Amino acid sequence: MKATGDLQLLKRINRSVLLRLIRSQPDLSRARLAALSGLTKSTVSALVRELLDEHWLSEAAAPVATQGLGRPSTPLNIDATKRVLIGIEIAVDCMRLVCVSLSGTILTQTEVALQGQQPAEACQQLGQLVQVLCRQLEDKQLLLTGVGVCLPGAVDETQGLVRLAPNLGWRDVPFRSMVMAEFARLGIASSQVHVQNDADAAALGEYEFAGGSSDDPLIFVNCDVGVGAGIVLNDRLFTGFLGAAGEIGHSILQVDGPVCSCGRRGCAEAFIGARALAKKQGLQQAGKYLGVMLQNLDAMFNPHVIVVGGRSCIEHPALIDGARLAQRAYASAAGLQAPQVRPARFGVQAAAVGAAALVLHQFLRPLLKESPPMPNP
Repeated sequence: MKATGDLQLLKRINRSVLLRLIRSQPDLSRARLAALSGLTKSTVSALVRELLDEHWLSEAAAPVATQGLGRPSTPLNIDATKRVLIGIEIAVDCMRLVCVSLSGTILTQTEVALQGQQPAEACQQLGQLVQVLCRQLEDKQLLLTGVGVCLPGAVDETQGLVRLAPNLGWRDVPFRSMVMAEFARLGIASSQVHVQNDADAAALGEYEFAGGSSDDPLIFVNCDVGVGAGIVLNDRLFTGFLGAAGEIGHSILQVDGPVCSCGRRGCAEAFIGARALAKKQGLQQAGKYLGVMLQNLDAMFNPHVIVVGGRSCIEHPALIDGARLAQRAYASAAGLQAPQVRPARFGVQAAAVGAAALVLHQFLRPLLKESPPMPNP
């Protein structure tokens, strides 16, 4: 039994190696894949045939001539036409749902008011939205690869447990099992369900569908009702011991500053959270405080890229400009190079797209703890 399990794991690893190579270097041939992966040509040929049959890969209609001697090669690419990923963000006051291709193109998007903040209510509403979307996918003969869900709180992804989501009032909620039970009740055929923090998910969306490994380390700063950060480090999410890494909204930016929702004074959320900005007299100071937070993240993680998104930055784009100027001034004073700071690629859908990216991220890294197998068509 163990030998069989080991062989299946080895196969999953080899498949993921090929997929990641083709994602990073489109139009690779089978021979080139064998050379880059270190796998035998026969192994590559067999795995490529499986990935083509399962619509993970597509190949050019006609071979392309190669330099020198040898038969023409057939370029291979990720198939962005058949398999899709669903991502859902549960925010404080709304629910956002997207369907994206394997290349990160948004195919459909929906935003509705959150009907209730209790876990069971959110789960039921989520199931209804996914059920409608799955019917549409079936009509279009698209294959659902998996579903990702994100929300503002500390999440233990391996257990699918929401440890604490203060702005929703959730604590120790087994949300993944609740979602899977609701899917089973509604007849939704998706065995792959993942749950993650919203900022962590948004970081993965930027990493998987934008810059990729060239942006590692990457930090996504999410400025919404709450303020959080998602951190991609060495090709993995850095989530901390209990899934609470990146809860920067309650880092102190000013001793004895304004009162935060948590009861403390001077938290980042009290300066740049959506509630604070709704009643602030000016954005210039808020931009400076956001810049202070970016400087602190730079000092702690030395990231290559910091992506800034969330409702606050979408509604007040000048925040990012002010933060960038303040952060560069800090870096210049220390004689250091400031990291690239850019707005979120997917705007208000950043977290939902990131939840979808979480599904793909797990498939491409089969050695992650509790990573499920790739689904068959």
